[in-house]
Amino acid sequence: MGTHSRQESLYVRSLIEASLDPLFTISPEGKITDINNASINITEVTRENLIGTDFFEYFTEPEKAREIYKQVFTEGFIADFPLTIRDPKLTEVLFNGSVYKDEYGKVIGVVVVARDITGHNRIENELKEAKVKSELAIKIAEKAKRNAETARQIAEDAVKSKQQFLSNMSHEIRTPMNAIIGFTKVLLKSDLNEKQKEYLTAIKMSGDALIVLINDILDLAKVDAGKMIFEQTPFKMTASISAIIHLFETKIQEKNLKLSKNYDKKIPKVLVGDPVRLHQIVLNLVGNAVKFTMKGEITVAVRLLNEDEEKAIIEFSVTDTGIGIPEDRIEHIFDNFQQATSETARLYGGTGLGLAIAKQLVESQGGTISVKSELGKGSSFNFILPFRKTKDEIESEKYEKNLDVKVKNIKVLVVEDIALNQLLMKTLLEEFGFIPDIAENGKIAIDKLMTNSYNIILMDLHMPVMNGFEATEYIRGKMNSEIPIIALTADVTTVDLKKCRAVGMNDYIAKPLDEMLLLHKILELLEESDTAQVRPLPSGRSEYFDLTGLKKRTKGNPERMLEMITLYREQTPPLISQMKQGLNNKDWESVYTAAHKLIPSFSIMGIHKDFEIIAQKIQGYSAAREHLDELNELVLRIEDVCTNACEALEVELNLIKKSML
Repeated sequence: MGTHSRQESLYVRSLIEASLDPLFTISPEGKITDINNASINITEVTRENLIGTDFFEYFTEPEKAREIYKQVFTEGFIADFPLTIRDPKLTEVLFNGSVYKDEYGKVIGVVVVARDITGHNRIENELKEAKVKSELAIKIAEKAKRNAETARQIAEDAVKSKQQFLSNMSHEIRTPMNAIIGFTKVLLKSDLNEKQKEYLTAIKMSGDALIVLINDILDLAKVDAGKMIFEQTPFKMTASISAIIHLFETKIQEKNLKLSKNYDKKIPKVLVGDPVRLHQIVLNLVGNAVKFTMKGEITVAVRLLNEDEEKAIIEFSVTDTGIGIPEDRIEHIFDNFQQATSETARLYGGTGLGLAIAKQLVESQGGTISVKSELGKGSSFNFILPFRKTKDEIESEKYEKNLDVKVKNIKVLVVEDIALNQLLMKTLLEEFGFIPDIAENGKIAIDKLMTNSYNIILMDLHMPVMNGFEATEYIRGKMNSEIPIIALTADVTTVDLKKCRAVGMNDYIAKPLDEMLLLHKILELLEESDTAQVRPLPSGRSEYFDLTGLKKRTKGNPERMLEMITLYREQTPPLISQMKQGLNNKDWESVYTAAHKLIPSFSIMGIHKDFEIIAQKIQGYSAAREHLDELNELVLRIEDVCTNACEALEVELNLIKKSML
């Protein structure tokens, strides 16, 4: 061997030994061709015994090691590939490497360096123990890995199954609750005596509290993560507390108990907070007091602890003369699924979740909750909550004051598949002075939109045939309609505001509906879309046109009106035919020309702006030769409105002729 070759060989060897991490060169067949001393040290196998052996067999997962071999030869390199060397310490390494070639460019092998990533501070006896048990550990680890993978899959399936169950249950429970609360609200507006009104208010508030409970219990992901959202709305606290007490009147009388209320008159009349959450807490505590009290009385006390210009701190207490709580159970009474004794559930019922949820609700709002109790003598639950002070009116009262807005002839399409909900929506909308129309699913809604005009759509999300998301996508995409759409949903675990927005919905509201909030949202959207000022249709107005503008232009001259309508009815059908013929022949210039000539007549005859926009799209698409696949649908819609307008204008024409006689 020449001096140069020896030097080169020594140089290569020094490079190899410079790595403190194990280094291997591997032949295309996967045999080890060279190693450094670090490899010998870590595997504890001599150079002679390593060279010529299978590279893959020195790892706890030979198949994964084989992946390195394949990847380097197919891609030319490997980076940070994790493996565990089957050495006494089970060294975890990250492999990096690449192919090397001969002077002719032929790949003759690969070189890989294993970077040790295991901790370097293992104590000596751990090393000895690992050495003795390494083979066993490998088998146990492999089995544990398989078991863990199986367990993970089972857990994932269980979570999916639980979420699906909760989603279905949420929807199923909220749907009848929607009707219960909705019709209670309708009844509250009828002629009632004071007692009936009190009871119905209590039923409504109980339903509201139950809905919140459903939201929190069924949407376990939210509860587990502690991600509760609290409303900040003005409300009258005295009315809230009174309504809750009314709920228990019957039960109190049955058990021959006394229920009294001590309410601090210094508490501001209107406070800002979450009244439904407050109801839920107080309902829970009073419900427990009634359940566990066999004789004596229950007192609900509400007092103002302190206040400043911005907030009021209120203390609530529910005191009973019931069975009490054993001293050794008091510290656990607010834990999940915990009850005072093992017999509590058998004797009194309940899940043991109520106080845990009450505690979570109080503390999530920046409050505190505590209990004092003496076995056999009774208990006193106290909680303190902060509320903001306000000069604002209560939302429902504010909405009611705004009901003088002109809502005549507002046509609302309700897309809802459940008959009871359809009836409720029809009742509410008619009460507001709107004109409701019902579609049982998204497909029927689209059919109705083809032949009728509406000011707003209330869209349920979960329906057979075509759901709310699909229907909205069609209305926005295929029909190019900008009609306001409010999503209605009973499924609080899957409603996705982003998804509603993505398909083009303007807003959404959860069931059971707060009818005043619904009214507010409808009026807000109508105002935005400039459709709130729709008036009852006078002569000269139909679903397809409004001749008010034409009457003004002609100064009400019937002969000129007659002339204009006749001209429109003569020129429109040929233009529609030209547009359709152009579409069939792919003569885009002809389509453009027909649309161009049609557009001015729309504003003259008072045809809705939406159709003018559609005609402009036809003109634009045909001129630019873009979105040609959408033209057929757009042309059909223009044909439909123009044909119907021509038919309706014939009736108008006859009316004008009669008026001229």
